[in-house]
Amino acid sequence: MSLELISLESIKEFAHQYGYWAIFLGILLESLGIPLPGETVTLVGGFLAGSNELSYWWVLAVAITGAVIGGTCGYWIGRYGGWTFLLQIGKIFRISEVRLLGIKEQFSQNAAKAVFFGRFFALLRVFAAPLAGIADMPFGRFFWYNLAGASAWASVMVTLAFFAGKIISLEQLVSWVSQFAIAALLILIALIVIPLWWESRQVKRAAGE
Repeated sequence: MSLELISLESIKEFAHQYGYWAIFLGILLESLGIPLPGETVTLVGGFLAGSNELSYWWVLAVAITGAVIGGTCGYWIGRYGGWTFLLQIGKIFRISEVRLLGIKEQFSQNAAKAVFFGRFFALLRVFAAPLAGIADMPFGRFFWYNLAGASAWASVMVTLAFFAGKIISLEQLVSWVSQFAIAALLILIALIVIPLWWESRQVKRAAGE
């Protein structure tokens, strides 16, 4: 999902003007944990490569590089300041530190999957790296999953835009990819929330007996 704080036309104009730097910075900033439309920037880069305005391999290289560097910076931000920030958010929403510790432990157990597959999910792509830092995921382990996830995600997005852009409009492509990312996120949330709800219900039922 891209938060439409920046229009597609503005992104295209920025990419036309600054080329590979626009793609690199857009993805880097999103991977840092800033909710910018990095996915749309990547699709625009692939689309421009498909129309021979940019090089496919350079777009892919800067997309991967931006994602890896941004994710790494996001990890260290989460590692050194994320937990304190999360505790402050918890106070605002009246979530106890004990509950936050439980969530942190649960994420820690699935951090590698979140870092790799999170690239393909709306919002999770923005927050996976900082959350991995908060969860104290070993940096060496994070680095390789971050690199693998960034490479897989960038390859899919750039290649999809490179070929699909020859058949459909960029606007339609961005819309379809965004809808898929949102749907995937909703399914992921359901897969997490429903078992937790069912477990809580079973515990309450057992306690009532």
